[in-house]
Amino acid sequence: MPSQRFAPPTEVPGLSARRIAADIVDGVLHKHRTLDDQLDGAGAHPGLKTLPDRDRALMRRLVATILRRLGTLTHVLSRLLDRGMPTDAPRAQSALMIGAAQILWMDVPDHAAVDLSVRLVQSDRRAAKYAGLVNAVLRRCAREGQGLIAEVATQMLDLPPWLGNRWIAHYGEPAARDMAAAIGHEPSLDLTVKGDAPQWASRLHGEVLPTGSVRTQLQGSVTVLPGFAEGQWWVQDAAAALPTRLFGDIAGKTILDLCAAPGGKTAQLAHAGAHVVALDRSPARMARLRDNLARLSLQADTVTADACEWQAGDRRLFDGILLDAPCTSTGTIRRHPDVAWLRQESDIAQLVALQERLLEKAVSLLKPGGILVYCTCSLEPEEGEAAIAALLDAELSLRRVPIEASEIGGFAELINRDGDLRTLPCHLPHADPRFAGLDGFYAARLVR
Repeated sequence: MPSQRFAPPTEVPGLSARRIAADIVDGVLHKHRTLDDQLDGAGAHPGLKTLPDRDRALMRRLVATILRRLGTLTHVLSRLLDRGMPTDAPRAQSALMIGAAQILWMDVPDHAAVDLSVRLVQSDRRAAKYAGLVNAVLRRCAREGQGLIAEVATQMLDLPPWLGNRWIAHYGEPAARDMAAAIGHEPSLDLTVKGDAPQWASRLHGEVLPTGSVRTQLQGSVTVLPGFAEGQWWVQDAAAALPTRLFGDIAGKTILDLCAAPGGKTAQLAHAGAHVVALDRSPARMARLRDNLARLSLQADTVTADACEWQAGDRRLFDGILLDAPCTSTGTIRRHPDVAWLRQESDIAQLVALQERLLEKAVSLLKPGGILVYCTCSLEPEEGEAAIAALLDAELSLRRVPIEASEIGGFAELINRDGDLRTLPCHLPHADPRFAGLDGFYAARLVR
């Protein structure tokens, strides 16, 4: 009788995506690794290579939902667990968060969310004993979870207390609450297009914002969307696309992009006709910038160097300098929810010191009459308004040129009392919350 061969059992659909999501959430919360590090490049999770696109999209959304609603999620589970979170089995904790996030905020059938979370703990030696607990808690979550969320709806649980308190102090409690609520929504995909924005909005099932960006709700890999391979657009939050507008007409001018990678603003400057020198200290990020420019058929001189130490040579000065300075990135939490849990208030002072050095360097490289645009994707005033106030006090050769609403799509509310750009996550309201919001950005325009 011929021997029979049996194929190994196939894994339950969706389980790999949830297992990788658990690993990545653990990487953020317990190993202090950024999402970018775990999703792309040399440090990316090895399981991503074999994950189908649909499962990859599910995994990304699941991770983002857990991190975006972590405070509320922790509250709900604490109310459902009589003895608290299991402390001797990290996978049990992850399975509870993954299951609850799907039940509470994602379009996943409750029974599937429960079943796959139970399978997740059953596949882990240390966590297997908690399979019954996970099953019972998640079934209760399906019944009682929305009521438990309503108990804390007026609290800003999804921000670290230090950050929520800062926003209340600097922006007032109503604005802080609106910002926290905006961060709770999954953001849209914003694109900067080379031209014919209405046509691309139609093809991509989106709309053209008054600022010129195209905003779409399409999901999945951007590389398969119309126009990507042809280099007709690039991904860039609508707020991040505003600072380069502050230079005005730069055709034929030489502009230094001082902290350039990954290159969205470099692409804007090059597309506007400038001769761009793009500088960044990270070889990996500069390689990505060059790849992006090649896809977009745009040109820039690229330099890999520490901006504070770089010498332009031959006493070269620039018509304009864009300094998108390294910062706490608290304005990007709606797109990068790991930032809320990786940053500490103590990080601000160290980054402010770096920003001061970079501003001094930028001023030294600017021609008389040249324009310096300083921006950060931070909501912390020390990294924006206070930094520019200190610079203007120290550098009498500089003066501020206030921004006009007409330069940024007519949105006067995005301009602060000093004439600088200050966007908040709750800005750009829309009847459909999926089309609302901006990253938090600060930008000032100075002339020497």
